[in-house]
Amino acid sequence: MEFFNATKTNWYQQQTLPNKPFICGYCNTSVSSIKGYKLGFHSDGSGSQVGGVYLCPNCGGPSFLTVDNIWLPSPALGTNISHLPPELEQLHEESRRCTSQNCYTAAVLLCRKMLMNIAVQQGAKENLKFIEYVTYLADQGYIPPNGKHWVDHIRKKGNEATHEIALMKESDAKDLLTFVEMLLRIIFEFPKMIPIQAP
Repeated sequence: MEFFNATKTNWYQQQTLPNKPFICGYCNTSVSSIKGYKLGFHSDGSGSQVGGVYLCPNCGGPSFLTVDNIWLPSPALGTNISHLPPELEQLHEESRRCTSQNCYTAAVLLCRKMLMNIAVQQGAKENLKFIEYVTYLADQGYIPPNGKHWVDHIRKKGNEATHEIALMKESDAKDLLTFVEMLLRIIFEFPKMIPIQAP
């Protein structure tokens, strides 16, 4: 992927750019912007535009449009989840940030780590194998009965990311993040939404 060739292109002053719709990688809002910095073929800004930095009209964050028409940072996969223990919240946000930088293998590895942490917090012993943690969560009823195929999928992708040379794709990261977020909601978020009433 070639972002730009510094000997052929130059940044020019902030200006009005051709309107571009995108999802901001900072605030995850669908926006359209005409303000930013052109990346063109001439230092005076007269050359054809080959990319640029667009400023989000919602949060002001700069989004880089590469010559390959890729937005950086990309919008993060997943969603915010309330009432998480601090260490799980940090891991969850870190995995989401990885997806915004197209670091999908790193995101999968963090999801694997989160699953292990979730299992230990729910009573599993430490220093077990990854599959034993996933099995523990299934045996304890945190995974729905019709979700057993997810267990195999998560185990397989987690092991591929850890033990094999294969790189993970966006779809792999999205699958694992979806699965982890389901567990985080069931275990941490939903119980806090409606407090248990004393008898």
